[in-house]
Amino acid sequence: MLSELIRVSTGGSPAVVDLTDRCTDFLRNCGADQGLLHVFVPHATAGVAIIETGAGSDHDLLTALDSLLPTDDQWRHRHGSPGHGRDHVLPALVAPYASIPVLDGRPALGTWQAICLVDPNGDNPDRQVRLSFLPG
Repeated sequence: MLSELIRVSTGGSPAVVDLTDRCTDFLRNCGADQGLLHVFVPHATAGVAIIETGAGSDHDLLTALDSLLPTDDQWRHRHGSPGHGRDHVLPALVAPYASIPVLDGRPALGTWQAICLVDPNGDNPDRQVRLSFLPG
């Protein structure tokens, strides 16, 4: 298995960051042909989603998460900014990993799909993402 830890800056506000190009570069650098790409976020307050970006779906996802997990004082986990406890619930809804088939050296995604880091936590603007390739 080949693996690399990349750094991603999400800024100081909730963000959905498209990682598809970085994943494709990783696969090219690995000399990948056929196999499995695993994307993992080693953080308690972020996740990985495969969604459409650029047409508003990324904003819609953040809006939906705000509806499901509001930043109010209902959370028992209370360190950090107000409502930060909700960020610790996020990985139960948006898993901290995704596995994507690799065919001919590229992620086998649908036409509009992108591999995205989902980070609602403005308290931590610098993230790490582990990319791993398992040849098949």
